[in-house]
Amino acid sequence: MSEMTTQIHSHAVVWIDHLIAKIFSIGSTGVSAMAVRAHLAPQRLDCKANTGSADVNDDPTFVVRVGWALSSCTDLLIIGPGTEKTELMNFLRANRPDLTLHVATSNPPTDREIVAVGRKIFRLD
Repeated sequence: MSEMTTQIHSHAVVWIDHLIAKIFSIGSTGVSAMAVRAHLAPQRLDCKANTGSADVNDDPTFVVRVGWALSSCTDLLIIGPGTEKTELMNFLRANRPDLTLHVATSNPPTDREIVAVGRKIFRLD
């Protein structure tokens, strides 16, 4: 992400999971990138034998902080593998009715792949 510019654009792509939101503001003159990380409490392993499950405490401020980081955006693509993209979408629909939203499921792509998907969706090629 270090080779990207620091400009603010109205189009953005967010790749989000339960640990991090990678935000790429995309415009015809360049791309700027930032990350918002979840503040998770230490994991407490479940004591049940052979279940392989763990109880992870979610960060209740994560989606709000991601929404704040998108305050200059007017057209947004949200991608990611889990339910966090739906949580972010619902939060933004409730708090940013002016925002044009696009949502898609995606496994962890590279930063370049995220930007390429955004350029295609926003027709910035």
